[in-house]
Amino acid sequence: MPSLNDIRSTFLRYFEKQGHSVQPSSPLVPRNDPTLMFVNSGMVQFKNLFTGAETRDYKRATTAQKCVRAGGKHNDLDNVGYTARHHTFFEMLGNFSFGDYFKDEAIAFAWELITKDFGIDKDRLSVTVYHTDDEAYDIWKKLGVPEERIIRIATSDNFWQMGPTGPCGPCTEIFYDHGAHIWGGPPGSPEEDGDRFIEIWNIVFMQNEQFEDGSMRALDMQSIDTGMGLERIAALLQGSHDNYDTDLFKALIEASANATSTDPFGDQNVHHRVIADHLRSTSFLIADGVMPSNDGRGYVLRRIMRRAMRHAHLLGAKDPVMYQLVPSLVGKMGAAYPELGQAQSLIEETLRAEETRFKQTLERGLRLLDDELDGLAEGAELPGKAAFKLYDTFGFPLDLTQDALREKGRTLDVDGFDAAMAEQKAKARASWAGTGEAADSRVWFDIADQHGTTDFLGYDTEKAEGQLLAILKDGQRVDVAKTGESVQLVFNQSPFYAESGGQVGDRGTVRTDSGAGVVTETRKSAGVFIHFADISEGELRTGAGTELVVDHDRRSAIRANHSATHLLHEALRVALGDHVAQRGSLNADDRLRFDFSHNNALTLEQLRQIEADVNRFIRQNSKVETRIMTPDDARAIGAQALFGEKYGDEVRVVSMGKDPTGKGADGQTYSLELCGGTHVKQTGDIGMFVTLGDSASSAGVRRIEALTGQAAFDYLSAQDTRLAETALMLKASAEDVPTRVKALLDERKSLSNEVAQLRRELAMSGGATQVADEDVNGTPFFAQVLSGVSGKDLPSLIDEHKARIGSGAVLLIADAEGKAAVAAGVTDDLTDRISAVDLVRAAVAELGGKGGGGRPAMAQGGGASAENSDAAISAAKAVIGG
Repeated sequence: MPSLNDIRSTFLRYFEKQGHSVQPSSPLVPRNDPTLMFVNSGMVQFKNLFTGAETRDYKRATTAQKCVRAGGKHNDLDNVGYTARHHTFFEMLGNFSFGDYFKDEAIAFAWELITKDFGIDKDRLSVTVYHTDDEAYDIWKKLGVPEERIIRIATSDNFWQMGPTGPCGPCTEIFYDHGAHIWGGPPGSPEEDGDRFIEIWNIVFMQNEQFEDGSMRALDMQSIDTGMGLERIAALLQGSHDNYDTDLFKALIEASANATSTDPFGDQNVHHRVIADHLRSTSFLIADGVMPSNDGRGYVLRRIMRRAMRHAHLLGAKDPVMYQLVPSLVGKMGAAYPELGQAQSLIEETLRAEETRFKQTLERGLRLLDDELDGLAEGAELPGKAAFKLYDTFGFPLDLTQDALREKGRTLDVDGFDAAMAEQKAKARASWAGTGEAADSRVWFDIADQHGTTDFLGYDTEKAEGQLLAILKDGQRVDVAKTGESVQLVFNQSPFYAESGGQVGDRGTVRTDSGAGVVTETRKSAGVFIHFADISEGELRTGAGTELVVDHDRRSAIRANHSATHLLHEALRVALGDHVAQRGSLNADDRLRFDFSHNNALTLEQLRQIEADVNRFIRQNSKVETRIMTPDDARAIGAQALFGEKYGDEVRVVSMGKDPTGKGADGQTYSLELCGGTHVKQTGDIGMFVTLGDSASSAGVRRIEALTGQAAFDYLSAQDTRLAETALMLKASAEDVPTRVKALLDERKSLSNEVAQLRRELAMSGGATQVADEDVNGTPFFAQVLSGVSGKDLPSLIDEHKARIGSGAVLLIADAEGKAAVAAGVTDDLTDRISAVDLVRAAVAELGGKGGGGRPAMAQGGGASAENSDAAISAAKAVIGG
């Protein structure tokens, strides 16, 4: 019986033999495609090849593509675990032709692979074609498929479109018949939604282009896009009707059962299925650079993680479970996807930390949900507004609410939830003015089509000659820019670095024979470098030869900060572990900022050690080298790459620092990273490195800010001045300042304690407005109004008075800086009939406050003023007397 890994390899090897280039899966985060949250099909990485916007050195390709579907049109999340074939993560096997072979070969390849290499019984197979696609019908007939099993379909199921306009075409699908013992009918029949006939392969014939008016024309380049779900074909080849019975899922379900000490089968099986599926999607998303957060892709990741964690909770797990399963996943899939193993420690740490945090949210959310349900009639659906409140106010995801309701036999008013969500989004849209960036981006694509992308010369020079190709003013192309105008300039080549990879864009000057301008920033779009400039003299005209000069001092400072960031990254990995990965950076001229994956705040000792390590390699003054190589060669020598980044055929690899235990081809390199930014020539050019501190950027991500060079020196000098001034005020040497400050703080604490004790003694001795002990309906009651006592002192005074009276109730009101602080206490023998909470609430209501809380034996609250203390005491007495 072939394993899932065997089936993947057989597919790729087959098409490699047919002249296809085996391409690696693209990351799950699409590049330059804002229409997609995640990659959800094999063709996504080839979109530009299908449209003709890009060409490569192959016309046939085959892939095993990682895919995630967990939101929007393809939202499979709610069904995962409860059906045989729904997943949030899956692998799509595919073969593609870009203007090479077409219908004959595509169908023949599929039939040969399925029936010969995979050995599937031909008599179990049926196919569908688009109802007007006679060509595909005839090809299947020639291959020997009986006419009764070639089914014409007139619906959109057999016609594919990339969008409302653009490439489109008919498709043909291959179905497998699992047998009459399973309910369902062939495609196109009334029973087609049953599980007997399962689609295993879809072949799209991209042969037309559709226009806005609905008309079509034949494409000049006809192409093939196919997709076969690996999990489906694996289940079939392993003799099962259920994807979760395949070797991969069996291993993950067993690992889940072992980690939770539960039975992998029976009623608990659905929980293990959810955990196994969600483990794959969360692990691969983290490996591809997505981190849990409260918006965008990070929020989808968090939803998936939390759904799995809730099912672990339902299995009785008290401690984090998901991270314990990662080694099993890496063991099964790490060979096919090396990025999984490379990110293993990061995945484990992220899952462990998120599950620890979520435990509190889960317990609170389930309590709140139970409270909402308690107020409803038996079996009534949960109102949408209540579910939205759980989601919006308390961070409890909708799918978890639906899961919990399903287990209780309840339903949700989904329309009500959607309406509440729509109302919130409408409010958000009303408060957003928009930026017009989408419209602007079209201009840069047009310029790139007309003139090509900008050649960057800045690795080798800070001064160059270029031709002014385009001028934009207020979003419109113009031919002339005059003195005083702010415009955007595009040149055929430029030494100016355009902001990217965390490095800010360059500034400088541009000059032609007729005028000059000051470049205030440089960005890029569609490969075009955009120079934002203020025209300082004369005028600039398109077509003019231009001298471009980068601000040298600013570029030098930026280089130093960028190179220091590389040293910092490696120092963090050495100090904290291999789970550290870059999550963002800013390399400006005045500072650097580095965000990295780590869950805990750094200690002062760790910060000092990291700072010392960076400075050690700065003092080493080793040469900073840049080499051009393939991504595979770069990874082979240990170069660090950004998780989830898709690299081209060639990358720049920057190395710095000599370390006998390092990496690189010689094993002697300290820092080795893929990077397209600008860097110093020697590490000594950085000067010095000083950290400003460590803070939380987001969940699971820490941030270090630092200075280099002259800025670092100025910072240390200012710190030294402040230390000297402090020492002078303390009449101590600089070395003795910490000891002297500690002594002063200890003395202050001691005096504060003495003052507090004196206040308590004053209060206990009657030095306040006091109502003597009295009997209220048979209950001893003591009340007192205090001044000069803070609210935080009241609990200890309550305890002392309770001890003094032995049995009874106490009410204390402190006049604290014009506001009232209230505390009440009831001895344990009376709490079954008198609650301190009720006493406080009654008193607070008379003092202009609301609420109050605590326990029956001790409660606190506050009011606007202590003026009505007599009324407050009377109200408390009424509670006791009632």
